[in-house]
Amino acid sequence: MQFHHHGYVSTDPRIEPAAGLGLDRSPELPDTMDVLIVGSGPAGIITAAQLAQFPDVNTRIIERRPERLAIGQADGIQARSVETFQAFGFAPQIIQEAYRITEMAFWKPDPERPENIVRTAITPDDPTGISEFPHLIVNQARVIDYFADYAKHSPGRIEVDYGFEFVDLEIDPAHDYPVAVRLRITAGPSTGTERIVRARYVVGADGARSGVRHAIGGSLQGDQSFHAWGVMDVLATTDFPDIRKKCAIQSHDGGNILHIPREGNHLFRMYVDLGEVDENDGGQVRNTPLEEIIDRANAIMRPYRLDVKNVAWNSVYEVAHRLTDRFDDAATSPDGTPRVFLLGDACHTHSAKAGQGMNVSMQDGWNLAWKLGYVLEGRSPEALLGSYSDERQVIAKNLIDFDKEWSTLMAKKPEEFASPSELEDFYVQTAEFPAGFMTHYTPSLVTDAGEQQHLATGFTIGKRFKSVETVRVCDAVTMHLGHHHRADGRYRIYAFADADASAMNDWAEWLHSDPASPVRRFTPEGTDLDSVFDVKAVYQQDAHAIDHSRVHPIFFPESGPFKVRDYEKVYATAPHIDIFAERGISRSGAVVLVRPDHYVAGVFSFADREALARHLAGVFRER
Repeated sequence: MQFHHHGYVSTDPRIEPAAGLGLDRSPELPDTMDVLIVGSGPAGIITAAQLAQFPDVNTRIIERRPERLAIGQADGIQARSVETFQAFGFAPQIIQEAYRITEMAFWKPDPERPENIVRTAITPDDPTGISEFPHLIVNQARVIDYFADYAKHSPGRIEVDYGFEFVDLEIDPAHDYPVAVRLRITAGPSTGTERIVRARYVVGADGARSGVRHAIGGSLQGDQSFHAWGVMDVLATTDFPDIRKKCAIQSHDGGNILHIPREGNHLFRMYVDLGEVDENDGGQVRNTPLEEIIDRANAIMRPYRLDVKNVAWNSVYEVAHRLTDRFDDAATSPDGTPRVFLLGDACHTHSAKAGQGMNVSMQDGWNLAWKLGYVLEGRSPEALLGSYSDERQVIAKNLIDFDKEWSTLMAKKPEEFASPSELEDFYVQTAEFPAGFMTHYTPSLVTDAGEQQHLATGFTIGKRFKSVETVRVCDAVTMHLGHHHRADGRYRIYAFADADASAMNDWAEWLHSDPASPVRRFTPEGTDLDSVFDVKAVYQQDAHAIDHSRVHPIFFPESGPFKVRDYEKVYATAPHIDIFAERGISRSGAVVLVRPDHYVAGVFSFADREALARHLAGVFRER
């Protein structure tokens, strides 16, 4: 965390100075805006939180509820999401209040007394150590709260406008604000009345029954499994020994439970198998009484007993796997320009048991938000927005395919498995996918083709930047290199030095002074040198071997009105781990370019400066 560079701060340093439209943000929903976000769930709120770092972009987020969400349905937080929370500044706080999953227990029928269950295996949750961040369980409502605080305390000062429901929209390309949106007021003295607002872009984050999706002619396509599950968050007493561990429980009669402890030590969630549903049921299974779900849970857990004392929330659902046929309105837009985008459940629905919905939805929002910010601030051409659909639709399809396989396994009877350990083997072997680390974007406007990938094989172009511990030279603090990557909308340029840093210093001088360098071409006049590109150096040597006087000034930029030096951009190899060896970085040096949403955009040599400049010239406009 950095502060004081605008003057002494004695209050909460997480509250950034207001800027742009945040200086006088209207408490009333205006008639026109740059971005209208419909829905304040995880996908919508992270979009608002990122856009709050673009204070000259007029962003509003509406929610049909009259107030904040009290109880959320989603609760699984994968490690990739915790990395994201780190970028938005609240990972330590949410880790502290969350339940942490370290292993999963598997229970199956006792071979000697099959009417009873016994523990047959325990597997580590992250067997390969894929992330330094944990797998968490925490209420969706709290995740939304943290992002809402970030948006409120960022320069744009964005807050949710409650009590507005989306009705429909129309597009007029000739208008300065092409999207006319009809809203219905759902709270207060004007409840039931309607009004029209206009926006340059609309983001539909309004769930599986998305009105925005319907308005652009989109649909969810897929299938339904006709298999029902009851889910309940409960306080209970029990003699089941693994009540505070994540468990997959299979009983002799084919009934299954996915058991997930919740945050706060006492609460837990159970997904209880209610069996096959007649395809002509017409949704009647959703009226299954809570008492029947509890009785079914007790039957599956025999010989253990569950005495439910309090139910915080419960529901019944049938597993369905559906994917929208479009992530934006390019196909129906009058001029082919996408102006309406879909996020989260408006795009993809699936079972809850792999803990993917909220996590993938947040990545949808982050992917789109910085691109909207760049286009609306004039940094990038409008073509940048087309990469949202290109990138995220593939990810959603992969998610649906994975969840079909996982939910099918969870519903199987013990005798239907090819081997006794098939379920736990699948859980371990596929751990990287649900953790959020299999996303791999293909070459595009914002992802390089990778001709120089060999210079840093451990930073795969198109995948998320996988952090490694380093030592910050200025204060000898050991820290993960990626943890300083804030969600502030900037690109990161990591310069991994050659042995004597001579090639890096020549490159740094070009980046700092040459009119053809991206820093000089795309950094606005009158702003800090690092306002668009956060450039960092990583040396091969020990921190104490680095002579500050020989570090190029681009790695010590001056910032704020007092032009004070930023000393936190120079790193060295940690004594216990060599980042160059760990990530396959050439000893002759390499440049790793990272997008604002943490994905590696390209790897370049110090000598081929034109390749870096050419790539960024495709993303940015001349200022």
